[in-house]
Amino acid sequence: MLKSIIFLIVSILLLLMPVSQSEANSLTPVPVYGYRVVNTYPHDPESFTQGLFFEDGALYEGTGLNGRSSLRKVKLQTGAVVKVHKLTREFFGEGITVVGNKIIQLTWKSRIGFVYDKDSFNLLRTFKYPTEGWGITYNGKYLILSDGTANLYFLEPETFREVRRVEVRDINGPVSRINEMEYIRGEIYANIWLTDRIAKINPGTGRVNGWIDLKGLSPFSGRDENIKVLNGIAYDEKNDRLFVTGKLWPYVYEIKLVQPR
Repeated sequence: MLKSIIFLIVSILLLLMPVSQSEANSLTPVPVYGYRVVNTYPHDPESFTQGLFFEDGALYEGTGLNGRSSLRKVKLQTGAVVKVHKLTREFFGEGITVVGNKIIQLTWKSRIGFVYDKDSFNLLRTFKYPTEGWGITYNGKYLILSDGTANLYFLEPETFREVRRVEVRDINGPVSRINEMEYIRGEIYANIWLTDRIAKINPGTGRVNGWIDLKGLSPFSGRDENIKVLNGIAYDEKNDRLFVTGKLWPYVYEIKLVQPR
């Protein structure tokens, strides 16, 4: 009986204790942004989009599936493929990013990445990493790699050595299935596989600063939604344009974020 009374008193005291500012911040819901479509561009509906970035007026795209994986340079306005490098059948292509005059491409389960010359698409070297490869982006200092878990891995761009990692979390706990990513103005924008949401992630802490809800953007419904999912984020820094697409989608959408009310 005495133990029960003591336990009850301690529980009440804990409930009455003030919450620290850091604890309060961790419990604060983050904003959820809407979107507005600004422009719609053609996209190859046979392209299983795994990685995307924008540079020098063109889209660069990494595609997946064994026997169909590739690296492409694509005209934004027409969707025409102007340059392509095809991966051999053994590789399932994943995320891509650009570092100077080089393009980095991951593969899914092979744990092998490729480094290409950006202009010619000539293969310069390969490298290995110890996890699955999903998405990759570059923050100007480190490559940031996702592997489908809640972890993000920061790698040196020359040696591919891991220098640190963070766990991505929101108010509900770890956020897994992090897929294609883009580094935009100090934040990591990340597709969450099998959802219509993009997470805005603080790269220092792994905390989700906000969500972008793209519900209704996909041109597909029903069973197609499980395969033809949202995946592909690109950013035109010079003109502040944000592009998104998905696996096997017939369109690339330029969108503007709508502030939450």
